[in-house]
Amino acid sequence: MIESPLTARQLWAALQATPTRRRFGFGRRAALVNVDLQRAYTDLAAFPATAYETDPRQAEHVNRLAALCRGRGFPVIWTHVAYEADGADCGVWGTRSDTPDSLQNIKEGSPRAELDPRLDIASGDVVIRKRMASAFFETNLRSLLTFHGVDTIVVTGGSTSGCVRATAVEGLSCGFRVIVPVECTADRHEGPHFANIYDMAVKYADVLPVEEVLAGLAAMPAT
Repeated sequence: MIESPLTARQLWAALQATPTRRRFGFGRRAALVNVDLQRAYTDLAAFPATAYETDPRQAEHVNRLAALCRGRGFPVIWTHVAYEADGADCGVWGTRSDTPDSLQNIKEGSPRAELDPRLDIASGDVVIRKRMASAFFETNLRSLLTFHGVDTIVVTGGSTSGCVRATAVEGLSCGFRVIVPVECTADRHEGPHFANIYDMAVKYADVLPVEEVLAGLAAMPAT
C-alpha cells in the first residue's frame, strides 16, 4: 500500500492536474440517472440527521442536465429509496440500527421518500423506486436503457460514496460508459466524498465538471 500525507481532496486535485487514464468518453446515446435526490438526503432543515450538501447548486446543475437531455430526446431517470411499512423489504441492510432516521424507516409515500421539490421533474421522466444501493439492482433500469439504445449514463445524486458509486460500478459492469458530473454529487463527509470521486475517476467513470458534461451531451446526436 502506498502511504501518502495527502488528503482525499488533495489526491483528487492531483489527479485532475495530471490524469492517469484515458477517458471512456461519450458514446452514441445517453441517459441521465439521478440517484436518490430525495428529501431524506437533501432537506437539511427537515432531516438534519441524514441530509447533506456538498455543492449548494447541485439541484440547479441537475435541472440543467435534465432539460438538455429532454431536449435531445435522451431518457431522464430519477431514483428514490423507500420501503414498505414494516421495512421488511430492506433486508439485511436494515438490521444495523432501528431509529426514526434508519434506512428501513424511509417509508414509501413519506416525506423522507419524496424527491426534492427544487428538482424539475417532467411528465415524461421515469421514476424508479429502489431498495438497495445501486440503481440497477433488482430494478428495470438496465432493460429500460437497453430499450432506448443507451450506451452512456450520466450519474448524479448521493451519496457519492454509497449509491452513486454503486450505480457507477454496476453501470460499467453492465457495459455502459459512465459519466459523473462532480458538482452534481454530494456526501455527508468530505473524506468519503473525495476518496470516492478519486476512485471512480481512476477506475469506473469519467468524473468531469458539469459544464464539460453539458457540452458533451450537447455534441451527441439528438434523437
